[in-house]
Amino acid sequence: MKELVVISGKGGTGKTSILAAFAALADRCVTADCDVDAADLHLVLDPRVKRTESFSGGVVARIDPARCTGCGRCEELCRFDAVSALGETNAAAAGGGTPGGAAAATRYAIDEIACEGCAVCAYFCPAEAIDLVEETAGDWFVSDARFGPMVHARLRPGGENSGKLVSLVRREARRIADEEGIDMVLVDGSPGIGCPVIASITGADFVLVVTEPTLSGIHDLGRVIELARHFDVPAMVAVNKYDINMDAAAEIEEFASKNGVPVAGRIRYDAAVTAAQIAGRSVVEIGDGPAAEDVRRVWNRVKYVIEQEEH
Repeated sequence: MKELVVISGKGGTGKTSILAAFAALADRCVTADCDVDAADLHLVLDPRVKRTESFSGGVVARIDPARCTGCGRCEELCRFDAVSALGETNAAAAGGGTPGGAAAATRYAIDEIACEGCAVCAYFCPAEAIDLVEETAGDWFVSDARFGPMVHARLRPGGENSGKLVSLVRREARRIADEEGIDMVLVDGSPGIGCPVIASITGADFVLVVTEPTLSGIHDLGRVIELARHFDVPAMVAVNKYDINMDAAAEIEEFASKNGVPVAGRIRYDAAVTAAQIAGRSVVEIGDGPAAEDVRRVWNRVKYVIEQEEH
C-alpha cells in the first residue's frame, strides 16, 4: 500500500481539484481529506457516511457555581481573557449586605472558545471550583464515496488540535486500505507549513506539491519543499494554471530543479475545471479538455514514479 499526499504552500492552488481527479483516475483507492480546517473534498466525491465519531481535541475549564466563592482569582490569572464576571450570585442578590444574609459574591463564567485548557485557573482556584473537561472539537467520518472508501472530518469553529485530527484521519484511511486490500491511499493535505501539514506528510510515501505561477506561489513552494525534505518525504511538483504566467512557471521549474525536486508536469488554465466543480465532478470526468489532458499526464507521471519506488 502506498500513500500519496497532495499539498500546497498556500490555499487556492487547486490541490483538492487535482486530488479528486487522481481519485477518479485510480482504479480503486482510499481517499482521506486531511484539510480538516476547511474540508471540501466531499463536494466532489459525494460520500455517503457510514460511521460518525466525535473528536476531542483537548480540555477546557468549567466553573462549578455551587463551589465558586466568587473570589475572582481565575479572572485575574487567565492570560487568554477567557474568564468573565457576570454579576452577583443569586444568594448574594437575595440577601447580601443584610444582617444574616449571604455575603455578596460575583459569579464568573469561562468562554470555552477562548479557553486554551492551560489549567492555571483550576490549579490556583482556592475553592477547587474549576474542572477540566474534554472538549468535543469536531467529528470524523468513514464513508463510501464514488471511487472507494473515504475518511474525512469536520473541525468545529475554534476547534483545537487539527494536527491530531489529521493523524487520526490518515491512520483510519490506512487501516481501511489494509483491511480491504486497496493499494493506494490518496490524501488531500492542508495548505501551508503548519502543524496540520506536518501531520499530513509525516511518514507518507510521496508528496505532490501543487503550486501556481505567482510570487506567493513561488515563495510558498520553497517553504513546503523544505518541509518535505526535513521529514525525508520524496516530493514532486505540479504547476497548475502555468499558462497565466509562463515566466513565473519557468522560474518555478528552475527552482525545483535546483532543489532536486522533479516536476511532474504543467496543467493549463481551463474553465472546464470550474464547470466540473459546479457539477460536483472532477475535471477528468466531464471531458477531454486541456486541463483534463494535463492532469492525466501528471497522474501517469506520479504513478510511474511511485511504482518505481517499489522496485
